[in-house]
Amino acid sequence: MHISEGVLSPPVLLAGTVLAVSGVAVGLKKMDYQQLVTVALLSSAFFVASLIHVPIGPGNIHLVLNGIMGILLGWACFPAIAIALLLQAILFQFGGLTTLGTNTIIMAFPALICWYLFQPLLAGSPARRSAASFLCGFLSVCLSALLAAMCLSLSQEAFVSAARLLVLIHIPVMIIDGIVTMYAISFIARVKPELLRRPADRN
Repeated sequence: MHISEGVLSPPVLLAGTVLAVSGVAVGLKKMDYQQLVTVALLSSAFFVASLIHVPIGPGNIHLVLNGIMGILLGWACFPAIAIALLLQAILFQFGGLTTLGTNTIIMAFPALICWYLFQPLLAGSPARRSAASFLCGFLSVCLSALLAAMCLSLSQEAFVSAARLLVLIHIPVMIIDGIVTMYAISFIARVKPELLRRPADRN
């Protein structure tokens, strides 16, 4: 779901950069520094998952995992995702430096929305936690695909068809990300449930 260099219009790039810098700044300010290991691990998982591409039709898809990053990190997902995207752009030319801000918003903003929506539900019964985790993984990828499609559509009218296709080919990823997030959160709830709590200073 990385948007490459030379695709987006300058206004979209500028807006994405401003919003991403703001999000990273807030994320660093709100970050509990006891989270640093968790932030680093999830940033690494996001980095690796995005490198494994599976061809579907005319494009490639890959796990996103931004839902689980959001539900565990809150605002800290912004710096975690930005660092992973920066390394991917530098090392593997996925995305690009000019699109780094926009790509960060595409991945991190849905993760933050899912944190607000689903994180409070993790303290409930196992069934409710599983349902919330699946919906978190599913919705985060869905919103990311819609944001990416919106950025393409706002840049050039010729990209409208490609934007629609982008959303369609990510439907399998939405389901798979939901399942992965559900099982990951269930495992964390058994072995390290404190990671699922929401500290007051992250509100």
